[in-house]
Amino acid sequence: MNILTTAQMREADRYTIETLGVPSLVLMERAGQALALEAERFCVKGKILCVCGGGNNGGDGFVCARILKEKGYTVEVVFFADKTSPECAENMRKYLALGGVIRTVPVPADLVVDCLLGTGFHGKPTEAYEAAINAVNTLSTAVLSADIPSGVNGDNGEVASVAVRASKTLCIGEVKAGVYLGDGIDYAGEVLCVDIGIALPEKTYAYLIDGEYVGGLLPKRKRNTHKGSYGKCAVVAGSAAYTGAAYLAAKAALRSGAGYTALFTPSGILSHYVLKCPELLLKPLKGGSMVEFNEAEFASLLVYDAVAYGAGLGVSEDVAKGAEYLIERFAGRLVLDADALNSLVRYGRLEALKKKKGDVVLTPHIKEFSRLSGLSTGEILKRGLAAPQTFAKEYGVTVLLKNAVSVLTDGKRTAVNISGTAGQAKAGSGDVLAGAIAGLCAGGLSAYEGALAGAYLTGKAAEYATTAVGEYSLLASDVIGYLSRAYSALLAEDTNEKGNE
Repeated sequence: MNILTTAQMREADRYTIETLGVPSLVLMERAGQALALEAERFCVKGKILCVCGGGNNGGDGFVCARILKEKGYTVEVVFFADKTSPECAENMRKYLALGGVIRTVPVPADLVVDCLLGTGFHGKPTEAYEAAINAVNTLSTAVLSADIPSGVNGDNGEVASVAVRASKTLCIGEVKAGVYLGDGIDYAGEVLCVDIGIALPEKTYAYLIDGEYVGGLLPKRKRNTHKGSYGKCAVVAGSAAYTGAAYLAAKAALRSGAGYTALFTPSGILSHYVLKCPELLLKPLKGGSMVEFNEAEFASLLVYDAVAYGAGLGVSEDVAKGAEYLIERFAGRLVLDADALNSLVRYGRLEALKKKKGDVVLTPHIKEFSRLSGLSTGEILKRGLAAPQTFAKEYGVTVLLKNAVSVLTDGKRTAVNISGTAGQAKAGSGDVLAGAIAGLCAGGLSAYEGALAGAYLTGKAAEYATTAVGEYSLLASDVIGYLSRAYSALLAEDTNEKGNE
């Protein structure tokens, strides 16, 4: 499923209308028909209220109202605008010609179809539109939003003041980035998409990660294999302050299919991990409470297929030296997380990324990415997909920008992951993700593919775990425990699809 910015959607509209010759009124009629059909699926027996603005989004609403009225539904329109687009005005005329009622104040209804503000909206709604949005929200009824909930920025999901809280959002043509990013995911409700014949002039857009895609990435396992067939994974993690991070990352790597996994951790804390996970190989590194960089020891990491570096290491110059060494000498897939990133920035070694030898993925959360990019957290969120795309392209790396909805990009390809729950907003979740990515990469996936699959699978594992323990009580270790179910479900889906071909 493609995910477009508002500029990309406008260009697709323009291309369809001007180059392919599809009249804008035809597209509006199709959009309104799709809205009407979705409104019918709510099985409303009472009143339907179409709340319309004066733009083309409002025009879609007038088409929807007209079609529902023709089908015998009780429909009224609430109209908020001083002026209208030509297409909106034409469909208002058709609605009125049927004897349609237009109000200026919302009244109680069993369903509201929200067509106030389209995807071109940004900033803060006017006082009149704020009043309309608040009125819709206070009706406490089902709401179907057209394209994007009114008041939500279509590019980044920002809500500057108020926005409609939708039960469902029907994206017209393609999914808009704002329904998933930022606050958009909390306002959009269930997100659906309908094809109305808008053609896409470009070949590549951001896309939504789904199980079918991830299942296709996972290498198929043959019976006649051994542990060497599935790669060697090293996890360099842990310090006296963060002993748990190393355990979580290493165990997640094992659960993600690596043939074998070695945990490299400071010798002063190595005893914490003895028999905690018998399948792990334990490798001491110089250092008591924190890693001390030693080139001979780090050289032993170069034979591994994938290395996860950073979880719980603490911020120090030694950690930065280790990251720089691996970036410039390790030819495999390198996952840089947490304190690896913070140390690179703190000690001025970020430019080492431009001299990378292998395939590198960075897994920062928003604050860590702020340090990496020099952008404020507010600016990162405002730029939506663009901020990680720009960084990834400049440094030639893959970036997995972690948030409620994560953005993955290598500067050329961009994917959005929506699997997961609010329960993952706890310490340790990032350690599990980094380990899972490394385990997948050890098995043969590229840094981009491993990050994509790791984000999706840990999110699905969290969803399964939440059904057992709830969002409030979810722990990062619970997610590891349900990774097996996430994999099994994915592979079962893949098997079923092949069986139905």
